[in-house]
Order: sequence, then structure tokens, then C-alpha cells
Amino acid sequence: MRIIPAIDIIDGRCVRLTQGDYSRKTLYSREPVEVARELEAHGIRYLHLVDLDGAREGKIRNHGVLEVIADKTGLKVDFSGGIRNDKDLRTAFRCGASQVTCGSIAVSRPGLFLQWLADYGPERIILGADFRQRKVATGGWLSGSETDIMNFLRQYRSEGVVYAMCTDIEKDGMLDGPSVDMYKEIVQIEGLSLIASGGITSLEDLMKLRETGCEAAIVGKAIYEGKISLKELAELC
Repeated sequence: MRIIPAIDIIDGRCVRLTQGDYSRKTLYSREPVEVARELEAHGIRYLHLVDLDGAREGKIRNHGVLEVIADKTGLKVDFSGGIRNDKDLRTAFRCGASQVTCGSIAVSRPGLFLQWLADYGPERIILGADFRQRKVATGGWLSGSETDIMNFLRQYRSEGVVYAMCTDIEKDGMLDGPSVDMYKEIVQIEGLSLIASGGITSLEDLMKLRETGCEAAIVGKAIYEGKISLKELAELC
């Protein structure tokens, strides 16, 4: 199982939200590129970079941070947040993203999402499928839907999606463990590689997700709060 640390960005700074609530954010003093360099120094190869400004505003904002990290490190960066049109998608790839996660657009404009999947390939386009109480959430988690998460994932798998990044919003930033039971359901979808996110607090949580069959796991707040050290992550990787 791949381990993917996350850096969430607001105004070019590292932050973490609690349950996707922009009013409940923790600002960290370290610069994103500094954090990225330290991750790489510990032998970590992957990074999930989230443009929270972009997610809220519906247009890419912090692509400059992506560009610097891609230039200054060799990390394979998955970028997400605010990608709603062809221009924003091209910007993300031009600035150095190896993969891009698209969530809101897959709900609001499925035809465009499928065109991107065809144009760029399923190895580069990740389906963002974040949920609250089994319903898909969009717009930086500010908007809900009535779409069932399992139906959503099955439909897009049938259309060729290979990677899906799923976050239980009620777990995100709470440091009380991931939604293992939900992820056990998701990994039963044949051919779908699950990137699990939300609530990961310990190495034991990561081991549970690996046993569940997740292809990868996102770790965010647990690193910043000292629950999991980079040395431990490196050893697990």
C-alpha cells in the first residue's frame, strides 16, 4: 500500500481543516515546499496537494505552490481543488502534477470528466469521491448531494475509472480512525484502486487499511500533530 502525505493549502500556507469546515482550520507555520522537501528526505515518494482556496472558489488558485514543489523536489504530486475546466486541468499538469483528482466536476459535468479520462488516461485522472453519511459531497465539501457513494463509484468504474480517492468527511481531521467498514465495501468493486483518506491517526490504522485492500492511504493531520512520525512512515513505506 502506498503512503501519501497530504499538504492542504490556503493563501499559500499549510493548513488542516476539521471535517472540511473552513471556519475550523489549523494554520501551520512551515512553508509547503519545506514540508515537501522533508518528506522527500525521509524517502517518501508521493504527495497529495490540495488547493482549498480553489475548491471553495471553483477555480485553481495555488498552482504556484504546486509548481515550486514540482521544481524543487522529485515527489510525484497528485493535485486537487478547483479544477472545473480544461484550462485549469492543463495548468495543473503544466505546473508539474503527475496526477489530478477531480471530484465536483464528476458530479456536475460527468461528460467533461469522462472526456478528460479519455484524453489523459485513467492513470492520470483520479476520481474524487468524498462522502458524508454515504452521500457524495462536492465543492470543497461545502455542498452535498443525494448521490449514493457506492452507486457513484460503480458507475464510474464501468466508464473506465481506475483510481478513486475517498474521504469520509465526518472522519477528516478528527484523528479517531478511518472508515474501515466503508472501505471494505468499496474495495469489493472489481478493478477499482481505492485511495483511502480521513481519520488516520496511527500506524495501526494504516495496517488496517492495508489489510482491507486499499491501494493507498492519505495521511495529513496525524503527521502535523506528531501522531505519526516521518521516520515511522518511511519505515512502513
